[in-house]
Amino acid sequence: MSAQAVPRFAMKAFARRGDTLARLMITPSGSSDPYPLIEDLRARGRLTMSSIAWASADHELCRTILRDNRWGVHAIESFEIPHPLRRFAQRTPLPPNPVEPPSMLVIDPPDHTRMRRPVAAAFTPRAIARLRERVASVTEELLAELPAGGSADLVTAYASQVPIAIISEILGFPRSSLPLFLEWGDAMSPLLDMGLPWRTYRHAMKSMRVMDGYLDDHIARLRREPGEDILSSLVRAGELDDRELKATASLLMGAGFETTVNLISNGVVQLLAHPAQLARLREEPELWPNAVEEILRIDAPVQTTARVALSDGVELEGISFRKGHTVVLSLAGANRDPKMFEDPTRFDVARPNAKDHLTFSSGIHVCLGASLARMEGVYALRSLFDRFPNLQRAGRPERRPLFTLHGYSRLPVLLGERATQPAEGLGVS
Repeated sequence: MSAQAVPRFAMKAFARRGDTLARLMITPSGSSDPYPLIEDLRARGRLTMSSIAWASADHELCRTILRDNRWGVHAIESFEIPHPLRRFAQRTPLPPNPVEPPSMLVIDPPDHTRMRRPVAAAFTPRAIARLRERVASVTEELLAELPAGGSADLVTAYASQVPIAIISEILGFPRSSLPLFLEWGDAMSPLLDMGLPWRTYRHAMKSMRVMDGYLDDHIARLRREPGEDILSSLVRAGELDDRELKATASLLMGAGFETTVNLISNGVVQLLAHPAQLARLREEPELWPNAVEEILRIDAPVQTTARVALSDGVELEGISFRKGHTVVLSLAGANRDPKMFEDPTRFDVARPNAKDHLTFSSGIHVCLGASLARMEGVYALRSLFDRFPNLQRAGRPERRPLFTLHGYSRLPVLLGERATQPAEGLGVS
């Protein structure tokens, strides 16, 4: 069994003993509100030891570790799994995917530097600026398809459709493949968590292998008929082998989709729950970019990450760490640290330091597509509320049963009548 599928009963055993981190991991956001457990973690100190790993919800400490080259990206096998269970977590070769090397998500320099450099060209400020018109047109097309006066599930009909269309164009995938990508993304996103149920893990593996075959065919096609997309550029450059190309493509697909779909759905829920804040955005539309930062802060689409000590003797908070020791970083906790954010549980679209959140990580592994996600969030949310000013919830939203990724699987709404004159100029900087 892959190390991604560490036996679930071990997590349950730790949770039964009252281990806060294990309870967070085994009781995902789909089943409960994670924030009381995160606050329990914070109350135990800036850095606390659990049965699984060290952990922190402290903003300053999390940011320091993320930017410290003595710490590397997390490897699941470094978690403190009891010795008798390690034989169940042996690694087996897997197709290229976002959560296994050579994915940039889980490798350190110099390989990380070599793989990130050619991809970064697709996410420069100039490149993102060129995508604005396309983001706007995709958003308008989707809004035009929503049934005025009717109901819809905003996750499937809107929030998921905006980012998957844009990242697919960046990678040169045909629009006919979009339903496949949505299906694979839904199946594979749990791989970022530990202690997966066997059925969930098996479904993810099946999707991963199908996607691997698709990427083989797609890359072969780009070698014959390259386009202007980033994947064609990587193929032409010849700096990455096929396994690295497929790992990069799958990571960009996942990262380019997951953060934004959760940002949009979390944002809709926050704004409908705080009508005074939504009213302020209608009066002061220039606040929309800051509102997106506040959504990213208060209900982070990516809740956690981890780092591993790269050598013996790494000092932190008076503790000397051995090589391989792991610290789990609660990005969601850092984003609600009262030492950093005044009244941190209050949703405030005008919060002066909202952008100081750590949702996109920090340091060399900071999210390449952060600027794109921000722009998509502003366009998608403002356009939605401008076009459907009487939008309201039509039932209880359903959270995705995940620990690392935090968003909704279903968001039923009543759309209300369509505005005849949606606002112009979305103020995206």
